[in-house]
Amino acid sequence: MSLRDLGWDERFAADFASLAAAPDVEPGRVAVEFNYLYRVYVESGEIEAVLAGRVKHHATSRGDMPGVGDWVAVRRRADSRGAIVHVLPRRTRFSRRMAGHTTDEQVVAANVNVIFITMALDADFSVRRLERYLLMSRESGADPIVVLTKPDLADDLPARVTEVVAVAAGAPVHVVSPKLGEGLEPLRARLTHGATGALLGSSGVGKTTIINQLVGGAPRRTREVRAADSKGRHTTTHRELIAVPGGGLVIDTPGMRELQLWDAAAGVRQTFDDIETLAPGCHFADCRHRDEPRCVVKQAVADGQLDAARLDSYLKLQDELSFLAQQQDQRAQSEDRRRNKVQTKALRAHLKTKR
Repeated sequence: MSLRDLGWDERFAADFASLAAAPDVEPGRVAVEFNYLYRVYVESGEIEAVLAGRVKHHATSRGDMPGVGDWVAVRRRADSRGAIVHVLPRRTRFSRRMAGHTTDEQVVAANVNVIFITMALDADFSVRRLERYLLMSRESGADPIVVLTKPDLADDLPARVTEVVAVAAGAPVHVVSPKLGEGLEPLRARLTHGATGALLGSSGVGKTTIINQLVGGAPRRTREVRAADSKGRHTTTHRELIAVPGGGLVIDTPGMRELQLWDAAAGVRQTFDDIETLAPGCHFADCRHRDEPRCVVKQAVADGQLDAARLDSYLKLQDELSFLAQQQDQRAQSEDRRRNKVQTKALRAHLKTKR
């Protein structure tokens, strides 16, 4: 594939030129990232690469490290491998808070044009989880598309689709049967030359099966979900950028057991536009839609115009974002203290050598 096939354009070329890179440095796109080891597509093919020390040194968070879909500057090494020396500015980035108790950003997919939020219509179906994916997708800067799989397992398919459309806030909704290859044309249509899509969703919803249908050739391994609770088991173990024959590219991702928010204020406004549209009518400008009097949003719930569960989801997400902001502030303060200690220590060492 050429760089153009991978999505390279004049804006990326200008970003690369602004680095004033040395003659032995070339652009490439990260195809696979695994424990700080990378496979990078370059003009001549693909190479294995590691992260240059200065990239690690200047990174202030995990989110500054290269992720799948990133455009990077690579320097070839004598052992035929490469070293990533720069990460080009991202157009879009789907990020979540890292799983566990660490307050840091994990970039799931970078520089994607469209995100296919994949959800099965089985016992694992959850509108509240879908709201999270929509919120984070809109925050990323990419276009969200909802892909509903396993329609044969839905008790009432039209009712489910209506329920999804109600929370999708204008995002397209498509019902597909991946195993039969049915309903995938709207997905193919978005993967035009140089465009990149990412499939996101829980384990077992059919992401890898969709990839197999889009890509063709040797199928990637899939596993069945547990019949008792519709819980999937991980088949895809890492994120990977894959070329779609005759079209663009798609990023396959492992199922995410948890999707903790990361900087999603703008996404909230788009995903919960029904609540955000009502809010200016509240008596208090800073109404939180909880215990305040003359709240238009709560009145809409009382009148049956707004689902109480949707407002509850909105308030929980606002609480989560508020808590995250506090943790990010604490992390930033801790990082400032660490940096000041390092600089002070270096200055003392420098003054000591001058004596």
